[in-house]
Amino acid sequence: MTLTVPAEWAPHKAMWLGFPSHAELWQEDIAVAQGEVAALARALAGPGAEQVRLMTGSPEGEAAARAQLGDVPGIEIVPGRFGDIWLRDTGPIFAKGPNGAVAQGFRFNGWGGKYIMDHDEEVAGQIAVAAGTPLVANDLIMEGGALDHDGAGTILTTGQCLLNPNRNPGWTAALAEAALAKALGARKLVWLGEGLANDHTDGHVDNLARFVAPGHVVCPVAWGRGDLNVEAYDDCARRLGEAVDADGRPLKVTRIPSPGWIEGSDGRAAPASHMNFIIANQAVIMPVYEPGQAADLALQGLQALFPDRAVIGLPSNAILTGGGSFHCITQQEPA
Repeated sequence: MTLTVPAEWAPHKAMWLGFPSHAELWQEDIAVAQGEVAALARALAGPGAEQVRLMTGSPEGEAAARAQLGDVPGIEIVPGRFGDIWLRDTGPIFAKGPNGAVAQGFRFNGWGGKYIMDHDEEVAGQIAVAAGTPLVANDLIMEGGALDHDGAGTILTTGQCLLNPNRNPGWTAALAEAALAKALGARKLVWLGEGLANDHTDGHVDNLARFVAPGHVVCPVAWGRGDLNVEAYDDCARRLGEAVDADGRPLKVTRIPSPGWIEGSDGRAAPASHMNFIIANQAVIMPVYEPGQAADLALQGLQALFPDRAVIGLPSNAILTGGGSFHCITQQEPA
């Protein structure tokens, strides 16, 4: 069966979004995190022109979501079960085959055994049922944030994550390429190296580099003297500059400022990234961690890359305390 994963900029039927639902995980950050997700949901449903399917993971989460968003047009609250909100990684990857849409489900092991939570391995099946899409269970450990797609069979990934022995022991680049060719129709993997410092995902590519058009990738340039990721960003840009896509075309590379040093609650640099934007039907929504020149220039850069979409920056600091941002908590359902 020939499969294609549509590019994120292709039209969506819906946008799935996880809502913080477990106070024991988010603790004092839960109210602010819920507010940030609610603001994202409104932007997706409004300027983004998305049908938002907001998944909650507990009765308390559902009540909070309904209190904030229950009467907002374009937002459907879907009660469910999950360990936490990272639907990009626990949900399915929607693909198109000769008989229509399929939801490609993968095994999930808490990013290499770091965070094992009840119900996370059930998320893909729940979303597939709610979407009315057949679920295909793949016997691979895989997270959606480890991959970025151009819609024509080229996938960006990092060796740090995809070949990490804490996922699929014994995987080589050749084995990974064969597995993704079968599961997702991959014709070409573009291998990047290390992801962000202190990223518990072991280097997810959606914090490092993203397709913005066929043959065109955006990645960060380090900002400020405290940026720990200067070498990772420069290595990423170098590898992209030497790469070609599945059709043999050299990749065009645009660089925009990183957020620089964003301090986490533990005093270390948090894995904050402007690359964790989400492309909606009529908008691009980028996480902002610290207002100022870096964020402003990053937003201007994205606006130049997406001239036909509104480009919106929204706060994401409380969500970041959980380890990710907007792209990590969403999953698009193609039209």
